[in-house]
Amino acid sequence: MFFLNRRVSIETESLVLRPPAHRDFTEWAKMRSESRKFLKPWDPTWAKDHLTRKSFARRVYWSQKSINDGVAYPMMLLHKREKHLLGAITLDNIRRGPSQVGTIGYWMGQKYARNGFMQEALRGMVSYAFGTLNLSRLESACLPENNASRGLLEKCGFKYEGVAQAYIQINGRWRTHVLYACLRNDRRGKTDIV
Repeated sequence: MFFLNRRVSIETESLVLRPPAHRDFTEWAKMRSESRKFLKPWDPTWAKDHLTRKSFARRVYWSQKSINDGVAYPMMLLHKREKHLLGAITLDNIRRGPSQVGTIGYWMGQKYARNGFMQEALRGMVSYAFGTLNLSRLESACLPENNASRGLLEKCGFKYEGVAQAYIQINGRWRTHVLYACLRNDRRGKTDIV
């Protein structure tokens, strides 16, 4: 049996970010199912077993292993006071050595979107990545038409860096994404959206 060696939790003013646990399955599956149409334009195609307990168990195992190996930090967003699930954020693709970089991705349940929770979670993850993990650069990408995500990244200090052609498969098609980055010591100033 695999045991979580590193206990990771990030607390913000109204959120707790922590790795998924088996006990989260029912709430997670319900949230993802209820938000399916909302998430579909921005998500990779879901596997046929995406909402099954077995698939979620694999997600929990992968999360624990990734955290133990220091290569990713997949976190559930929970409301600190009410304890319910809001969404998730993942710091992934961590590369050490001379680059010290990671990639951030996230999703929010439809009924909690546009309430400032993801902004709070992203700021918490950025702080953890720079302060605790000692990363130097964080990257994120989104579809060019995803104005909500672009605005979120900019509010959290990410700056537009360019375009990546056919970057990620979204909803079954290779899609071009706009790239953003946040540097621990950023001297670039404001960058306009293209």
